[in-house]
Amino acid sequence: MKFRFSFVLLTSLLITNLNAQQFRQTQTDSYTRYELLEPSSQSFRIIYDVSATTAGATKYFNGLRVGSDHLVDAVWDLMSGKELNWKIVDGAEAKQNGLSNASENGEYLMVDLARPVPQGGQARIRIDKTYKDVKSYYEQDGLIVFDRSLGIKRNSVVLPKGYELTAVNYPSQVIQEADGRIKVSFMNDGPAGVPYKVTARPAANMKFAKRPTENPWPGYKPSPQGRDQSRARVSYNLTERGFQDRDIVYFLQQPETNSFFLYHDYTESREGMDKYVNIVRAGSKASKPSAIILDTGEQLKVETLTGKAISDKGIQVNNLTDDTEAVVIWYDPIKKGETRRLRISETYTDANRYLLLEDQLIWDRSFGRNRNTVVLPEGWMLTANSIPGRIDMTDDGKVRISYVNGRPDNIDVFIKAIRR
Repeated sequence: MKFRFSFVLLTSLLITNLNAQQFRQTQTDSYTRYELLEPSSQSFRIIYDVSATTAGATKYFNGLRVGSDHLVDAVWDLMSGKELNWKIVDGAEAKQNGLSNASENGEYLMVDLARPVPQGGQARIRIDKTYKDVKSYYEQDGLIVFDRSLGIKRNSVVLPKGYELTAVNYPSQVIQEADGRIKVSFMNDGPAGVPYKVTARPAANMKFAKRPTENPWPGYKPSPQGRDQSRARVSYNLTERGFQDRDIVYFLQQPETNSFFLYHDYTESREGMDKYVNIVRAGSKASKPSAIILDTGEQLKVETLTGKAISDKGIQVNNLTDDTEAVVIWYDPIKKGETRRLRISETYTDANRYLLLEDQLIWDRSFGRNRNTVVLPEGWMLTANSIPGRIDMTDDGKVRISYVNGRPDNIDVFIKAIRR
């Protein structure tokens, strides 16, 4: 009760402060899906997922692009699945409602959030709108063309039904959806927007390509240790990497400790789920685990279980041994149409992958998420980095390396540093 009272009091003070003065809106985890409609309409549906992060904010402003005819269909709160109230306002009204950097000539979708953004948390929403833009979507020489500068870092474009992809100018995944439509998807790891161009043409015989069920190698059993590269993955289930919204940040402690603090953001949408289970990587030791719901700021119950204690809780783990360690986060079961955004924090110790050797910091770890960030300890300068990443400095002067992996595989990140 003490925590909830303090949280309500803090949020009330933040709201009062935001209402008293203008603020600069902040956000994260943006993802846009463009569904191309019938070509002669020169229109496309936009489904935009975004998380507002300005603590205490009760509204979110989405800028509407100049030069496009737009129709807003609905806005949803992703935690509850319920529709939200919204209105289209000009720049003056946006400023009156607190958006300090609103353009006088701009037009904005102003959304009433389901709850104030908690301190250190998020308000996740989904905007569904339709644009008509003759400069971005048109027909030319028997092809349809989608040509648009995309500033959001994660995007997908879905072709009209019955069209085949002929070209895309930026490295992209290609996925056929359940209704037969072709989707291209990408993650932008650069600092600028992508001038994304997709062309397609009508397909005379467009069919849905089902996953094969026949085994071309009778008697063959895949290895539980991972992929057998000598055989094609005929039943491989391709998922859209760009839509995945997991990301993880590692804060390396001084290398003599062999320890690093991390937080991992994860969204659960499966109906009935009431826990998140993190199996600690072999060779690592987890300590001080904690978790919150980013949507509300609520602290969650966390347990660390080992060996048989894991199965005694009804948790199924592959290759369970007496040394298997699991961090389990409990929350209320997910109801139909709901989601929860979790932030899981813990400290790991792993002397095999993070160590000090001959006065050099060495980090060697495999990353499976599509977005990962490593922050070096205070007083260290970077001398080697194996996987391309964006490099900058934190506000307190530490080296930060951000990795974006749009491919559905792991990256082996090797880092070396020396003291300044």
